[in-house]
Amino acid sequence: LASGLQFSWQSGEEMANWTGSLNFTDGRALKSDTDPGTRYFEFYEGPFDYNSTKCLGLRQNILEVKVLSMVKQTELFERWRNLQICKWEMNVTEAKFFKSTLSRCCNAPAFLFTTQKNTPLGTKLKYEVDTSGIFHINQEVFRMFPKEMPYYRSQFKKCAVVGNGGILKNSRCGQEIDRADFVFRCNLPPISQKYTVDVGVKTDIVTVNPSIITERFHKLEKWRKPFYDVLQAYENASVLLPAFYNTRNTDVSIRVKYVLDDFESQQAVYYFHPQYLINVSRYWLSQGVRAKRVSTGLILVTAALELCEEVHLFGFWAFPMNPSGIFITHHYYDNVKPRPGFHAMPSEIFNFLHMHSKGILRVHTGTCS
Repeated sequence: LASGLQFSWQSGEEMANWTGSLNFTDGRALKSDTDPGTRYFEFYEGPFDYNSTKCLGLRQNILEVKVLSMVKQTELFERWRNLQICKWEMNVTEAKFFKSTLSRCCNAPAFLFTTQKNTPLGTKLKYEVDTSGIFHINQEVFRMFPKEMPYYRSQFKKCAVVGNGGILKNSRCGQEIDRADFVFRCNLPPISQKYTVDVGVKTDIVTVNPSIITERFHKLEKWRKPFYDVLQAYENASVLLPAFYNTRNTDVSIRVKYVLDDFESQQAVYYFHPQYLINVSRYWLSQGVRAKRVSTGLILVTAALELCEEVHLFGFWAFPMNPSGIFITHHYYDNVKPRPGFHAMPSEIFNFLHMHSKGILRVHTGTCS
């Protein structure tokens, strides 16, 4: 290998982080250990054009894996690593078709949030999972809803959806995330100075799981300022909660609005529309994601695909090792595992890798330049 060749072994995207060209003095190619006959790169001078013959073949290597169980995890990782020599670009035709499907099934620009327009005063609103439960929309709660959705279709040019995966640690993706026109974050993740190099600070929407409020902030029944102080890290970001997921979520979610009003905060509080969540779950079930509940990250990615022209994912990885086979923590800030069997995270990520390969969205799993 030429002396100018440098590997970024920590990134999980070795191919994408080479500097200098690849020259083999003995004329041999760089070959795959598992499939020496097909995946190889002679005289690498990348990144290659996404639609080049070489990259079309590498993308097909991902797409031909129809279900996750078809290949070993290490084989999937290798195929994904190999694809990193290709410069990603959006396939407008594929993206438009996928977004039109989401428009018919889910329609985030009209139904992502519960609004006065889609949920009039007096509505008997059905919960997402407690289907026998009904919440009567009274005047007090109705006034908390925005008049209509604050966002419209393809409003933002480039969006970043930031998951909390350990794949973000040492990624140095903070600046790239902050350059996005709109940034989604999940479940009050830490964005203090300790993490900003990797995860950035810009936040336009941050979701809050009511279980976090229950466990960390005692349902806001006692001291409320600690919760308010945590939200200030996100400056003027809107706060999004699943108030109508089940009956337990409603009171504590509505309490968030009271807290922010008490402290005269300018942050908006929105609530997922339960029918939107139902429709998103049904759609992804049809795509093979079988879980008790789809993750908040998947819900935000689904919404972003309708609200944004171009969608980039950071911190989405569902495996204990990065694509290079190096063990990583579950989150970038801790190693607390989720409840087993609740989400189908590997299946969700598998769908994202397919969408990346089709040019619908981009999945970042390595270091950012």
